[in-house]
Amino acid sequence: MSIVFTGGGTGGHLAIVDAVKEHTNMDKIFIGSISGLDKKWFEDDDSFKNKYFLDTKSVVDKGKIGKILSLLKILKEATKARKILKENRAKVVFSVGGFSAAPASFAAISLGIPLVIHEQNAYIGNLNRLLKPFAKEIISPYDNGSIKIDAPVKDIFFKTARVRSTIKTILISGGSQGAMFLNNLALKLAPSLKERGIKIYHQAGQKHEEKIKKEYEKIGVEAEVFGFSKDLPQIINKADFAIARAGSSTLWEMVANGLPALYIPYPYAANDHQYYNAKYLADKNLSWVKRENEITIDFILELLNKDLSTISQELPKEINPNGAKEIANFLEKNFK
Repeated sequence: MSIVFTGGGTGGHLAIVDAVKEHTNMDKIFIGSISGLDKKWFEDDDSFKNKYFLDTKSVVDKGKIGKILSLLKILKEATKARKILKENRAKVVFSVGGFSAAPASFAAISLGIPLVIHEQNAYIGNLNRLLKPFAKEIISPYDNGSIKIDAPVKDIFFKTARVRSTIKTILISGGSQGAMFLNNLALKLAPSLKERGIKIYHQAGQKHEEKIKKEYEKIGVEAEVFGFSKDLPQIINKADFAIARAGSSTLWEMVANGLPALYIPYPYAANDHQYYNAKYLADKNLSWVKRENEITIDFILELLNKDLSTISQELPKEINPNGAKEIANFLEKNFK
């Protein structure tokens, strides 16, 4: 008998799988995609008994024909997923969403295998909304009619949490995929940060990493530029402030570590879920959230003058460090 983890495509989805799998004793299987970051994240991970990477692609940001082709591909790969679930005697499928979750999720439903969905965002995603009527349970850190369990965050973010007061180091992150708006904003902001003696860590995205490094060289500013990194826990811990997108996984990792942040949501995220993720904290005066068209350099520089100690102290109180363990316990108790 085994528990099958599925979903990903982005670092955010995969971080949830990474956190939860550490706390379950059942045989663990992973079904992801050859696209996105799934292979880079888990291909060499020995904690999974078996790993499978199917030929799926996102349907987001595609025209009608592209969407149809992607959906047909997903249905084709669902047939392979059915075989995988049977061979591994799957007891439950745990989906974290994302395009690569679709084949295994559809396969589980067709075989009568319980599907448990983890909805990481404040506003439920399109795939999860489609599958919700067929799911055995939905788990979420938000009050959205599901089983409420705090976001699964790896222990290291809690163990290394610290209180920030003044800003000596900043993290600017567009996530593992990068964000051109944040990349351009970082370059505009960089000379002012240099004047203030603030060290820059910049997650520019894999596709943009080399280009952004050269841009920093042109303006004479030193910066630690990276695309994908498994050392993100250490980088988050070094930072005193962050400017970031508002994907749920990274948001809660920064909360757990006590890292104050200005969130600039991706404007084209499905159902504007990144805005609602960040608003959840902003409504409690524990972060700042601005649309891209609302951002100015002067506003950011004003934030850098603030005493962040109160916010930094309060942030870790917003999340239970046992979220991953509670999800794993739920899965083992109900589906072992």
